Amino acid sequence: MKTVFIAFDQAHREKIIDILDRSNCRGFTAWHTVEGRGTTDGEPHYGSHAWPSMASAILTVVPDERVGMLLGRLRDLDAERPKLGLRAFVWNVEQSI
Repeated sequence: MKTVFIAFDQAHREKIIDILDRSNCRGFTAWHTVEGRGTTDGEPHYGSHAWPSMASAILTVVPDERVGMLLGRLRDLDAERPKLGLRAFVWNVEQSI
């Protein structure tokens, strides 16, 4: 099992949920409002007067064999609108209940 953490501009929310559904990744936890900025470029997401956009985040745990498909679909979405911001990170799940 792998944990996939997805941070994205709020404009991507519905498409991210659709990608999870199409990738057969049912369970997730979402944070609707998070702040951040990209490592190299892109607009900050601070929810302030100067930087009004906001980000969201989703954490999902998926079987190893679904990770590649999920990341590929997320990569395609990011390529469609690269200035919005979308990042995904994968960790091993050591244990769960």
